[in-house]
Amino acid sequence: MNKILASVIAALAVSGTALTASAQPAPKILVVEMAKILDTHYETEDQNAKLKVDEAKANEEIERIVKDGQAIEASMQEIQEKAKNPALSADAKAKLEEEFRPKAEERQRKLTELNNYRQRTQRVFQERIANFRGIMFEKINAIVAEVAKKKGATLVIDKSGLSNIGINALVYSDPAYDITEEVKKEIAKGRPANMPAPAAKSNMPAPAAKADAKTDTKAAAPLFTPPSTKK
Repeated sequence: MNKILASVIAALAVSGTALTASAQPAPKILVVEMAKILDTHYETEDQNAKLKVDEAKANEEIERIVKDGQAIEASMQEIQEKAKNPALSADAKAKLEEEFRPKAEERQRKLTELNNYRQRTQRVFQERIANFRGIMFEKINAIVAEVAKKKGATLVIDKSGLSNIGINALVYSDPAYDITEEVKKEIAKGRPANMPAPAAKSNMPAPAAKADAKTDTKAAAPLFTPPSTKK
């Protein structure tokens, strides 16, 4: 009798576990495009406008350094032209070389200043962008979670990322499960009424190409070319 009772209890226990497992709701998976939400966020527009202003200031400083370098090179070229005179005495040539040497050194210092400024500016801009993105994704994640909970989702997948082989990590998703636009609408509710129109995206200043400054009076190729205006 005891053996029969034990078997019944065990069977009921197994049955209860199965019923509990089957009672769990099926997972509801939604998708969202985080990159699109970040790009169209009103705070991103404001940040891009600030970056554009700071980029313009940085370019002005770069142009100033370039003009200083060009003036030095013009002076060096003038000395070079004088040195080509075959009628110059040895003392005169030696004097020109003495004049040329400090200018070549000054040009090298100016070139170093230009390269350092470009690299430093690029690094600062990249850090600002990285910090901003980190803060923004925290804010966006919170709103995505709110929308997902309202829709009874158990999992939300970002479809904007790429896989290790360079293709979309999410191969296919039914548009009905995409909450990107709903999240954007929720974010838009917090947009200030006096928010200016969206500004153009800002490009980071490119690092300067390395170049060697030579002190030879026979060759002093221009190093301070105007900064590129291409975007």
